[in-house]
Amino acid sequence: MKMKIKSVAKSAIDQMSLGECMVRLSPPGHGRIEFANSLEVWVGGGEYNVAYGLARLGLRTAFAGRLVDNPVGRLIMNHGRSAGVDMSHVAMAEYDGVGRRDRIGLNFTEVGTSVRASVTMYDRGHSASMNMQPGMIDFKRIFKKGVRWLHTGGIFTALSDGTAGVVAEALQAAKESGTIVSYDLNFRSKLWSSKKAQSVTTGLINNVDVLIGNEEDFQKVLGFEVPGVDENLSDLNTAAYEKMVEQVVKKYPNIKAVGTTLREVKSGLVNNWSAILWLEGKFYHSRRYDGLEIEDRVGGGDGFCSGLAYGLLTGMSPQDAVDLGAAHGALLQSTRGDTSQINLSELMHVFNGGSARIIR
Repeated sequence: MKMKIKSVAKSAIDQMSLGECMVRLSPPGHGRIEFANSLEVWVGGGEYNVAYGLARLGLRTAFAGRLVDNPVGRLIMNHGRSAGVDMSHVAMAEYDGVGRRDRIGLNFTEVGTSVRASVTMYDRGHSASMNMQPGMIDFKRIFKKGVRWLHTGGIFTALSDGTAGVVAEALQAAKESGTIVSYDLNFRSKLWSSKKAQSVTTGLINNVDVLIGNEEDFQKVLGFEVPGVDENLSDLNTAAYEKMVEQVVKKYPNIKAVGTTLREVKSGLVNNWSAILWLEGKFYHSRRYDGLEIEDRVGGGDGFCSGLAYGLLTGMSPQDAVDLGAAHGALLQSTRGDTSQINLSELMHVFNGGSARIIR
């Protein structure tokens, strides 16, 4: 089934993300949370990161979600606005002075090194996002303005039955308006079980056009096994992934594209990185980044997703789109924090084969 993306002229928004945005607190460098005497403050969220990255690349983006009207909520609002993300579709919860009803979710993240993996510890219970319910955001009004692409995913869906209902509401409104929907499976075992993920996601996937995920996501969220993959995911066979994707699109014929990142973990700071795109019956393999040196791996998949969306929204060929997505994901992992610090010229330099030689 061919993907039909709305024209720029007939749309007010190129891309909108629906999800939770949090504040991340990390020890400097590769420090441990337990021994930290200072913490870096970063803003991010799996869905939010895509809108932020695309705004950095020059597209008209927006974020829909729910925050608290206090200084921490305004920190997030300011972060999005600083990159040009339209934050006017965020529902603001009144702050009760304590956070009993609604609060901003936090996550504490250690950036791993050597044989020590990166670790995230959530402190996100009873957040304003988790307490979202259908009807809090008027999606039909938003999509009536013209939205070319909606992105959401499994992290937001997993927060509560309410957020799962909001996702269903948004996906239906997007489908009725002819908006392309991308959904990142993004399985998080700390948020829900594989059984629950599969039960909820199968009720949403018929309204999805572009499916994003890595090897674990497809296994845990959709129940598709990838043959020949070892337990530690250290050696990935792309042929096995192609077979899996073929099974996915056969079962869900509404899916127009599937993007899969391939990460071979050599150490906390060195990974092999690449991606595959299935589009309209054909597979496209990105450039491989062997021995990719990583500053912070968090957000790499969101970088791929935003790069891929940029390619497809701007009319690139499927091969160029998957190459751009892989390049953006690789670059995003070269900086600290969850969100992209990359601009379009930097991205195109790497996309076109440019080296890391100093630019003077």
